[in-house]
Amino acid sequence: MPSSSKAARHLLPLLMITAAPVLAEGPALTDLHLNATPRTGAETARIADVVAPTQDFTAPEPFEGNPGGAATVRARDDADAFSQPSANIGFEGELRFKVGNGLFRKLWVSSPSSTLASDGLGPLYNSRGCQNCHLKDGRGHPPDTRGEAGGSMFLRLSVPASDNDPRSQIEEYLAGTGNPVEPTRPDPTYGGQLQDLSVAGVPAEGRMTIDYAETRVDLSGGEVAHLRVPEYGIDDPAYGPLRDDLMISPRVAPPMIGLGLLEAIPTADILAGADPDDADGDGISGRANIVWSARHDAPMLGRFGWKAGMPTVEEQSASAFSGDIGISNPLHPDHAGECTDAQQDCRAAPHGGGDARGFEIDAEGLALTVFYSQNLAVPARRDEGDPQVLRGKQVFYDTGCADCHRPKYVTARMEDRSEHSFQLIWPYTDMLLHDMGDGLADHRPEGLANGREWRTPPLWGIGLTRTVNGHSMLLHDGRARSVLEAILWHGGEAAPARDAVIDIPPEDRAALIRFVESL
Repeated sequence: MPSSSKAARHLLPLLMITAAPVLAEGPALTDLHLNATPRTGAETARIADVVAPTQDFTAPEPFEGNPGGAATVRARDDADAFSQPSANIGFEGELRFKVGNGLFRKLWVSSPSSTLASDGLGPLYNSRGCQNCHLKDGRGHPPDTRGEAGGSMFLRLSVPASDNDPRSQIEEYLAGTGNPVEPTRPDPTYGGQLQDLSVAGVPAEGRMTIDYAETRVDLSGGEVAHLRVPEYGIDDPAYGPLRDDLMISPRVAPPMIGLGLLEAIPTADILAGADPDDADGDGISGRANIVWSARHDAPMLGRFGWKAGMPTVEEQSASAFSGDIGISNPLHPDHAGECTDAQQDCRAAPHGGGDARGFEIDAEGLALTVFYSQNLAVPARRDEGDPQVLRGKQVFYDTGCADCHRPKYVTARMEDRSEHSFQLIWPYTDMLLHDMGDGLADHRPEGLANGREWRTPPLWGIGLTRTVNGHSMLLHDGRARSVLEAILWHGGEAAPARDAVIDIPPEDRAALIRFVESL
């Protein structure tokens, strides 16, 4: 089977890891966010056997129907399919989950307000609440109307940091020989993302625009697909002209399910799949994004975000509170959120940080939101034993999809996070960066990720997107309107897999899509 040797590459280093992995001769990358019990040699060998790629496609694998392990919940056929708590969370956990849900759904208001626990919005923002972007805890989508504000998509902004090689600068920093230098920095006027909404008396920064062209792709068997080719722009910039070297990158809010389980995968198991120099010569690399942790003041493996720019659910949540809603918190204490020094009216606007909380959302509120985000359960598989689904699974492996969309892991053993501890999970991601070619390139580096690289997104739950969100728009900017279109956008390292899907018989292509939609 073409993909089995590549998939097996993940397993060999698992058996040889005796210490924390090291990047560029720098500090060891440890799981600072996990209170994990080290695995014994026998346990490591047993795990390697469990997560080995299957060779049998005649029946589902053991426990394949429960992709989130013991945390898996029954698959619902309504819009709440992604909004259920982990099945093994317990009574007290469900109470914390419900309080966190209230904070996730809260609509923040501008200051000053009589509702002190809910004020502090903005002054610049993209949304009034987490749920407004992560619609029903699921996937966002591009605006319905050109220039429409306040949707579930925004533009990241940055400009070059220097003329030096950013990768070597970051690696020197990680090795303890230099200072933290990002390959890019926020735009000095507009900050790190375009905020298209604002409180009264403060101008919004501008309006994102998207224009689409279409291109045709001919498939085997006489079938034809059409892809949307987006072009992004910014209209009505309110704080002066845009820089010629401004880099913009679109971001659609991703689904929230399974985040705590992804966070619980040992770093060593993820790095075991990395092949940054393509040492085996198969054309697929896989690189780790190493990012600086604000919580732990140390380098950590990037796991979350479209380019794996955040190391933990907490740091992803804190960053979103600040950048997306303008809410200060212990990790992002600036009450003005994303307002830059060039936006003095924004910086001078009233804020909600003057009460007993200290921040607009305090440590307790942030922790409850994080707990909720960590425990949005993965729904059970549907039809995993259907003959067409099983045929599609074999096509998934044969065409090389499993080389990057790695099917399964076993999470770390943790006493303080029993719901995520030592679970066999099936997220279908290697959590690594891959060059996806010119078609998907945003030409904007982020951490160690270059402008052509994206983290392999998990596939679990993808078949319920339409059920939850009423659409099937996929990829980082929602340009793909179906699983097939998303596959056809794959380039770079994934081009051979894409071409294989184009060339296989139509019935195999249909089986492949049926399998992916069963996840």
